[in-house]
Order: sequence, then structure tokens, then C-alpha cells
Amino acid sequence: MTAPSDGLLFDVTASPTPVVDRLLRLADQYVQHNDAMDRYLIPGKHAEPDAHAESARALSAAVGAALHTVLAERLYEGPDLSRALLRLRHLAFLSNASAEQSPQEARRLTALAPADAVDIAETVARDIRRRSRGIPLAPVSELASTHRSALREIACGHIAVSTALGRQYVHCHTTPVRISALRKLESNGLVERAASATPSAYAPGGLEDRMRLTAAGITALASALGRSPATRPDVAAAPAPAAAPAPTRTR
Repeated sequence: MTAPSDGLLFDVTASPTPVVDRLLRLADQYVQHNDAMDRYLIPGKHAEPDAHAESARALSAAVGAALHTVLAERLYEGPDLSRALLRLRHLAFLSNASAEQSPQEARRLTALAPADAVDIAETVARDIRRRSRGIPLAPVSELASTHRSALREIACGHIAVSTALGRQYVHCHTTPVRISALRKLESNGLVERAASATPSAYAPGGLEDRMRLTAAGITALASALGRSPATRPDVAAAPAPAAAPAPTRTR
């Protein structure tokens, strides 16, 4: 991780050219932004009222660049993709508007941004796969479905880890993720921990570690997005159930 640039809550790095990877990196930037906002909003921190403004404007510009990248793919704008592009424009608007708001209100405006960016990435990936009639699977697609689900939840900014009495606890949003799954992903270099990055959801808890995707994790998730279970090699077709025997009549 690089050090934050002057005036920014975190370092806004250049995105890669693959469009799905770019959208997932955008989601990660929003996760960092929201976590930084939450730390600034801890009572007693006395953050500057416009400390978030430069990062918010940088995010708005990043969304605009991602939108141009998606449009450059010249995908067929069916209903799903049209809605995804509209949501991307909404993200740019909300991010820019949040720069003019108080830190408390600004945090509300970007609360759903990471998950929105992941949803948009999935829609775009689905359309790209439909257009190209299948994309070769990366070796990481051999990961179990639980690990792919964990990667998605991490991309949405839904997973944090805390330590108490020598044990680690996973804090999830809605989809449960086991600590064993996180350790597996860490050992494969797909996720990393940002130490003490996010406040605990339970007062008066301290700071917790935010789970984030590495560059390899972003590539791994991008390779899995937009693929229906029926086309995944690790999901075998279920055998047809045996016909039930005809009922017998008794007197």
C-alpha cells in the first residue's frame, strides 16, 4: 500500500485497463474512503469539516473515467446494462455532491457505493461474457464457491476482523464468512488486512482490521463475476431425481 497523497484520505491510484478490474478497484477506493470517513467521525477526533472533500472529488473523477471505459467496450445497452450505467452516473453525482456536505452527511451519500460498484462490475462482466460467448476461466476459478462469495463480500466492504482474548472474530454484513475462508484467501495472496482501518460497529469497540482484495484478488473475483453456476466447471449438474414408486392401494 502506498502512502496517502496530500489532501486525500487515501492514495487514489491509477486503475488498470480491463473494465471489470477497474470497477472492482473503484469499489475498493470507496471502501477506503468510507473507512477513513468513519475514523474521522469518531467522537473526540475533531476532524476538519472539509477533510473529505478532495477524496470525494477524486472518487467522482474515478467514476467518470470508469464510465468512459465501460462505454468504450461498446456493449449492447439492454435494460440491465442501461441501469448499471445509470447507477454509475449516480455514483459520480453523489461523490461530487458529498464534497460539499458535512462529514456526517457525506458519509451517508457514499455508504452504498462499494456494493453498487461491485454490482455494476458483475453486470458489465455478464454482458462481456455474453458478447464473447465465454471467457477462458482463470486457474483461481477452482476456489470453492464459499471463497468466491467471500471475495465478493470483501469487495463490497462488508468484512472486518477483530481480536479478543486471543481469538479472531469475523464481522460480516449479511452473508456469513468463516475465518477459515479468510485464512485460505490470505494464504493464496488474494486478500490482505488493513490494520485498525475501520471502527467497530458495536460501541464502545475499538478499531478493527478491514479485509481488502489484493491485485490478485481483484483479478480472481473479476474472473468469476458474470458467470452463471451452470457454466462453472466445479458445479456438476445434479442427477435427475428417481421416479417415485406408484402408490399401492390397501383395503
